[in-house]
Amino acid sequence: MFGHALRYELLGGADLCATVEEEQVWVLSAMQSCGQELITLLWRILGNEQDVCDVYQSTFLRLAHFQGGQKPEHVKAYVYRTATNTAISMLRSRASENRRISDAPQQDRVAASPEQEISQKQLIAAMRSYIAQLPEHLRNVVTLRDLAELSYGQISKILGITAGTARVYRCKAIALLGAWMSTENGTTSE
Repeated sequence: MFGHALRYELLGGADLCATVEEEQVWVLSAMQSCGQELITLLWRILGNEQDVCDVYQSTFLRLAHFQGGQKPEHVKAYVYRTATNTAISMLRSRASENRRISDAPQQDRVAASPEQEISQKQLIAAMRSYIAQLPEHLRNVVTLRDLAELSYGQISKILGITAGTARVYRCKAIALLGAWMSTENGTTSE
């Protein structure tokens, strides 16, 4: 699944547990319990091994320093939310940078069919950019459902909402993404 396999087993272990202060062992436990799923989620959002590693590290550093080293009430939800928000922020800053670098204004581009205009990588980048622009509650559900491939039941536990609410949020997000994509491609939905 990964272009370059991440060595998750190197991220934790007995030697590491011996060097951690006793009151921070829960951080290692969180890394072991949701680390591999988090890496999968981040890989699907970011698509780049270095970015995945950066966000993973940042997430668990934030967890370790949460309110002076205190354990959050819902560790797994905190980890997923922090990682997702960090990844989305990374995508937003890249999109902003790409817009500044772009030398051709949007109006001057020649309209072409979607197959000719957008390669598969560009389409994925555009979709990631649009997902990053969704309101947080919609973005979280789409990220967990479509990128992490979690069930609505798992999503409801992580986000603290009902499974039905998660379904409604995903439906709204898909409709909004579809409208944005059709606007970008020069088509209108009626």
